[in-house]
Amino acid sequence: MSRAPRSTERPTTVSFAHRNMPLLLLQTRECVLARFRPVLKAHGLTEQQWRILRLLMETGPLEPRQIGQRCAISSPSMAGILARMEALGLVVRERLAHDQRRLRVTPTASSQALVQRIAPRIDAEYTAIEAQLGATLVATLLATLDEVMARLGPAAEPSEDAG
Repeated sequence: MSRAPRSTERPTTVSFAHRNMPLLLLQTRECVLARFRPVLKAHGLTEQQWRILRLLMETGPLEPRQIGQRCAISSPSMAGILARMEALGLVVRERLAHDQRRLRVTPTASSQALVQRIAPRIDAEYTAIEAQLGATLVATLLATLDEVMARLGPAAEPSEDAG
């Protein structure tokens, strides 16, 4: 019969050959997002809502599956997020004429205006990050991230902590 370790017992330590890349990427993500959260919060948007609106503004209407893949949001989460965004008047979900099982998500005129209002503040944060890190490091970082994604291939269904 096994017993649970007591709180005073020290867990066994394990030595890994590599640094924890997923954790470092998450910690970096948090450092970057901390710059943008106040802007989004001031406009009543969540990070996921912003990712979706920005994507739709850059690409035009998409299906929920496409949005989830590009925004790293799981299918179960996507359904709820889009329902809330529709209730808030941020997006419209319409059935495709040629296939009633499929939906197309389009930003509303009011969300397009909202994105236009937010864009200068978002760009200002990018400018501040570039000033702090240097243009060369930012360019190298973006190119490196693009290359890592290209070499590792498309991600599987996003996990909840990717949202």
